[in-house]
Amino acid sequence: MPKKTVVIGFLGSQLDAGQGAGRWEKWRPTVSLVQHEDMVVDRIELLYSRQHTALAQQVQRDVSTASPDTVVKLVPMDVADPWDFGEMYAALYDWARAYRFDPAHEQYWAHITTGTHVAQICMFLMVESRFIPGVLLQTAPPRRQRQGDPGRYTLIDLDLSRYDVLARRFSQAQAEAQDFLKSGIATRNKRFNALIEEIERVAVRSQAPVLLTGPTGAGKSHLARRMFELKKAQHRVEGEFVEVNCATLRGDSAASTLFGHKKGAFTGAATDRAGLLRTAHQGVLFLDEIGELGLDEQAMLLKAVEEKRFFPMGSDREVSSDFQLIAGTNRDLRVDVAQGRFREDLFARINLWAYTLPGLAQRPEDIEPNVDHLLARCAAEMGHAVRFNVEAKSRYLQFARSAEALWSGNFRDLSASITRMATLAEGGRIAAGLVDAEIQRLRWLWEPAGEAPARKGQGSGEVDLTALLPDATLAAMDLFDQLQLQSVLQVCRDCATLSEAGRRLFDHSRMQRSVVNDADRLRKYLMRFGIGWDEVKALP
Repeated sequence: MPKKTVVIGFLGSQLDAGQGAGRWEKWRPTVSLVQHEDMVVDRIELLYSRQHTALAQQVQRDVSTASPDTVVKLVPMDVADPWDFGEMYAALYDWARAYRFDPAHEQYWAHITTGTHVAQICMFLMVESRFIPGVLLQTAPPRRQRQGDPGRYTLIDLDLSRYDVLARRFSQAQAEAQDFLKSGIATRNKRFNALIEEIERVAVRSQAPVLLTGPTGAGKSHLARRMFELKKAQHRVEGEFVEVNCATLRGDSAASTLFGHKKGAFTGAATDRAGLLRTAHQGVLFLDEIGELGLDEQAMLLKAVEEKRFFPMGSDREVSSDFQLIAGTNRDLRVDVAQGRFREDLFARINLWAYTLPGLAQRPEDIEPNVDHLLARCAAEMGHAVRFNVEAKSRYLQFARSAEALWSGNFRDLSASITRMATLAEGGRIAAGLVDAEIQRLRWLWEPAGEAPARKGQGSGEVDLTALLPDATLAAMDLFDQLQLQSVLQVCRDCATLSEAGRRLFDHSRMQRSVVNDADRLRKYLMRFGIGWDEVKALP
């Protein structure tokens, strides 16, 4: 036996109205429900305000005339303000919770054409949350008004399959936003990707302050700007992105730059100045190195963040600015708070969303995708393709991921390194020689000042062969062979792996070979003297 059809809907105080015989020439949404030849409605739960009781009774009679088998149940619902979302939702929720639904024998259609827009939204939410276990019903008048034409209707089923489509699209949008925050770089570090995933949600949902910590060059400024651009693309901010490095602010200029000043506020204040906080109105203010701000400026900033109001220097009248604050620092502000250099109340206010960006050395698996991204950027700037050859890229990545690569400047160091090689590459090809020179440059860059070690192969200390070879073997060796072995061992001692030493020793002769295995070639040479790689690495 087919289920009975029950329509739940609001009385349309305007659309359902009509007097005299002429009302039948007018399209009325509730009456039209029973005028479709292909739709049988067994019952209508007609929700109405008591002030429209007469109209509700008229519609009840007209439905009975058009469809005698349809029962219209009048449901008074007194809502003082039908445009108040909270009041309307509460009334509809209470009715739905008390109503005896019988899904086994009845199907329910929630009519969303009549009622205020707020009422229609509440009806949608009731169906979406399954408080009304049915589908949405949308009706519309005929394209050309003709007597007896019931117009059109559409059933909208909010079933799980549709949710899956929406969920997939939502997930895709989230993935696109996260990719945007990472500038399209396919990062592989799980910790960093999880960090970006949360930052994406915060960026689009929250206007609260965000604190980005991490070493210099970790990308705090870049991420802050990308967060702003993401918010801008989703119409969540109307203003601009304003960035200032607090380490550059000193004395009166600090307060003046941030909060503005009145003419004559201090020596040199020849005109009024708005200040960056007001410039950032309706936008995002990024204060990099916020830990460098003085205590007075910190107090003024706290008031501006909490109350959206502050006093410009030399003014007795407050001004307002509604901005979102993103703060950056490479310091541990908890230590600064403990030592009295940073206000505890300001730290508590900006620490709601706090994220520490890992340095490049902590993300070795992300070096390769960042190298590819930087190469593509260099190619776009120079107007021609730039690529590593296979061997050169392998050599560079091996060094870049090693413990020897400090990346103390993080992505600034990496960007500068790739830019140098891309600029010097002949024919757009970065070869092994260019990589070796760049590695030497990076090693020099990261040497502690005043403690630069001797260059490899140039006074780095001769290898004592007596520590490796028996006296009888040494006595039988020509001086030429001894000197050659010493030189080879000096190179090996300065290399992290057997492969790296082999590549350095046979850099040119490999080009004449069809099969290249530098490590095996070096291993065989050492074994002629009974020396293994572990013994070489044990050398002082």
